[in-house]
Amino acid sequence: MKKIINHIGLPTLIILAFWAFIMTVGIINKLSLSDMLSDTIYRWGRYGILTLAMVPSIQSGVGPNFALPMGIVCGLLAKVCAVAWGFSGGSWLLVSALLAVFFAVLMGYAYGRLMNAVKGSEMAIATYTGFSITMLFCILWLVLPFRDPRMTWPLGGGAGLRQTILLDVVGGAQILDNFMSFRIFGVNVPTGMLLVFFVGCVLVWLFMRSKTGIAISAGGANPMFAGAAGLNVDRNRIIANIVSTVLGALGIIVYAQSFGFTQLYLDPLLMAFPAVAGVLIGGASVKRARIMHVLVGALLFQGLMATSMPVANVLFAGTDLSETLRMIVQNGVILYALTQASGGKK
Repeated sequence: MKKIINHIGLPTLIILAFWAFIMTVGIINKLSLSDMLSDTIYRWGRYGILTLAMVPSIQSGVGPNFALPMGIVCGLLAKVCAVAWGFSGGSWLLVSALLAVFFAVLMGYAYGRLMNAVKGSEMAIATYTGFSITMLFCILWLVLPFRDPRMTWPLGGGAGLRQTILLDVVGGAQILDNFMSFRIFGVNVPTGMLLVFFVGCVLVWLFMRSKTGIAISAGGANPMFAGAAGLNVDRNRIIANIVSTVLGALGIIVYAQSFGFTQLYLDPLLMAFPAVAGVLIGGASVKRARIMHVLVGALLFQGLMATSMPVANVLFAGTDLSETLRMIVQNGVILYALTQASGGKK
């Protein structure tokens, strides 16, 4: 038993047991198991690439990417541009992805330079940076010269983007979810979205085993030794942060198409925290992260979130406590994950 705990990690096992308990309470209260599992799978796919964005950042020594909103706003800007330029369906998705990569490379490079300038305080500065870029874009969404009536405020003279932009207008809603989707034992499986997530995991796995990826990991593990061996640690940290920012930009596109709408302004503000919690719950630390940590952690965290809301609705029917309790559970799990991620074994 001790070997199992050491291999999997105590925090991971605790969250798994808590999730099983919540699901059992739901079944006792006659909630549909298939519906809870379907919601879990959908949330897993939606948050998967956002959680995956933590791997290169952690491996480089920067730590969890709390500045993930930087990548997210790049993805949001790309989607808005693709809508304004008249793309729809698959072409909208492709153009959004290409633009997101372009914007995120520029943003990631600037962010990587910033992280090199504040070594030792990366996580605090990253959080501040993520919050700041979100607030900056709150202003930009109002002043950028978009005039498409499908996105702008109807009473604002055509100026300023709406809080919520429906993707049905461009045929972008559930475009990945519906691709080759199927239903088994009452559980809906969004095949296309999961394939994108798994392909992303494979590509990051291959990248981290390339010459550049190994150099990034070496610099993150021991920067002084890596520098003495002739590796350019600062350059590799910049590359890692570019990759992380690109994954954040692509992740928000996958996330938004699944919901069928995209939300601007303050919505990116706290999106880094579930991604960070997911990878840490999966067994990662602030110094080491693997693809398996992403797969397991995102599933556990999102599964817990998917089941806590309907269970709370049943247990506290007729009250307004369900959302409050869900936030307590979510933030409690995030806090627990952060307190357990000390850099050593769980």
